[in-house]
Amino acid sequence: MSTRTNYSSGTKWEDFAGYSRLVRMGNIIEVAGTTAVEKGEVQAVGDAAGQTRIILEKISYWLEKAGARLEDVVRTRMYVANIDDWEAVARIHGEFFGDIRPASTLVAINGLVDKELLVEIEATAVLPEST
Repeated sequence: MSTRTNYSSGTKWEDFAGYSRLVRMGNIIEVAGTTAVEKGEVQAVGDAAGQTRIILEKISYWLEKAGARLEDVVRTRMYVANIDDWEAVARIHGEFFGDIRPASTLVAINGLVDKELLVEIEATAVLPEST
């Protein structure tokens, strides 16, 4: 049976909403929806590309904490508050994942938890069986 490890970023929302920043179960890693918030403040306000860069850097950081790398990502899910931002978001995604090419979804949604948040991204990584 696989061991489950939950990783917390320590935000108040994790306890409140009952979720973890990242969950690793065996060789599968799921990264929760990630936004461009640092120390309670939205970063890169009004800049979808800037928020995307911050988010993917955060995802990379949490993957490393769980023993993975961006190269292990097999799926990303991107949510944008404004469909007009899709190209800017996709371009930054391509900078991070261009050679990796995970399966990916990008959808426009009605809004995120804060009106200044323009993008939220989730990721799934799978490690080789021997790790």
